[in-house]
Amino acid sequence: MKYLFLLHDNESNWDTMDEAKKGEVYGSYMAYTDALKKADAYIAAAPLSHSREGKRIRASGVQDGPFADGKEQLGGFYMVDAKNLDDALDWAARCPCASFGHVEVRPIWNIEV
Repeated sequence: MKYLFLLHDNESNWDTMDEAKKGEVYGSYMAYTDALKKADAYIAAAPLSHSREGKRIRASGVQDGPFADGKEQLGGFYMVDAKNLDDALDWAARCPCASFGHVEVRPIWNIEV
């Protein structure tokens, strides 16, 4: 079954992080991605630009980002193939974002078109 991991964290932390720490964080994500690939669980992943770069479209018009009132913003995603929800939750707990933000796990509907 496919699951989407939505990675939420305080994106402002990245702006103030020194280069050595950024390299450490980047390395932890690369190791996590490699582990997913080796387990044949990896489907796709990508970081998102800062929320200030985003736009939201509504019937009433366009809203500039950031969108959430809280400190944590959606910063990226992983799409994984897992045996079941417990397996997906185990993978999500290993995601680096789980140690400083949170990972929302959402099953993807299997709709035949």
